[in-house]
Amino acid sequence: MEFYTIGVYGSTEQSFFTKLKENGIDTFCDIRQRRGVRGKKYAYVNSTYLQNKLKEYGIKYLYISQLSPTTEIRELQKEIDKKNGISKSARIEIGKVFEIEYKNKILSQFDFDKLIHTLKENNSQKIALFCVEEHPEACHRSIVAKALHLKYNNFIKHL
Repeated sequence: MEFYTIGVYGSTEQSFFTKLKENGIDTFCDIRQRRGVRGKKYAYVNSTYLQNKLKEYGIKYLYISQLSPTTEIRELQKEIDKKNGISKSARIEIGKVFEIEYKNKILSQFDFDKLIHTLKENNSQKIALFCVEEHPEACHRSIVAKALHLKYNNFIKHL
């Protein structure tokens, strides 16, 4: 089983889906808290459209809400971004406070064995972990990917 991470900021609809196809992704795990993006630019990752498009490409869609950061944890990152004068879309790394809280409150409670079991049941081989930030280091998906690698020694690639 191989894991990939993908964000949407900085992508076009075509480049986003091309990355998935070229890497042979068969399962798409949406780990966002909110499954929509404001505005037209990234409307192709709004839940219904995204799921329909993935289905066209034969890619399974899983929403794993248990891996999304809580509003409280997200607010910690918003404060850091505000202090640093950057927007979410311009962020290049996640704040330490966010990382610590996310690991303590989300990852420590998450049943990775159950996820792996579900993925095996779905015959998933190449799984993409998705959230919006362009840079994996700016997003909780990199924290999830590291945890998977440490626990199962899975291949990880950031698209």
